[in-house]
Amino acid sequence: MDRGASSDAGEDLADLVAMVAGGDRAAFGRLYARTSGKLFASVRRILGNQAAAEDAVQEAYVRVWRRAGDFDRSIASPIAWMTTIARHAAIDSLRRGAERVASAANPIDADLADRLADAEATIPSGGGRGLTGCLNGLDEERRTMVVLAYSYGWSREELAERFKRPVATVKTLLRRALIALKECLGG
Repeated sequence: MDRGASSDAGEDLADLVAMVAGGDRAAFGRLYARTSGKLFASVRRILGNQAAAEDAVQEAYVRVWRRAGDFDRSIASPIAWMTTIARHAAIDSLRRGAERVASAANPIDADLADRLADAEATIPSGGGRGLTGCLNGLDEERRTMVVLAYSYGWSREELAERFKRPVATVKTLLRRALIALKECLGG
């Protein structure tokens, strides 16, 4: 079937990304129509604010347009590649001082539970079944640091300020927490 005659539903996302890499604006529109809902949901969970999420998704699609030629279907699926770009755009938004989702007192909430479930699904061989348990095995300070750093994009400097610790100490605590998580997960 001729690419130009293919229906929107029949087009493979990887083919659409390849057409976008070639500057095809119509393919970009179809790619947006098929993926924007998922990217928005992913970014919305990170930012917790509709307006900020809309801005981050817009930035993500600008990046997709510019980087479509970098996409390699042998490394990742198109939706995984685009979701990664969108999550990075959301984290960049957080780092620029956008509204924080996490409560400083208890960042482990329903939103995080959704993200942990997503993370568990990406860990090979079912190793993710223990991720939440492994996180809960960390002391509260380290668990909160890991969650804020790796789910919400907080920098070491922000963590140091929040926990009233030197940046070097935060770096060490994060490193030790990640080693403990890796050991707990059997890695």
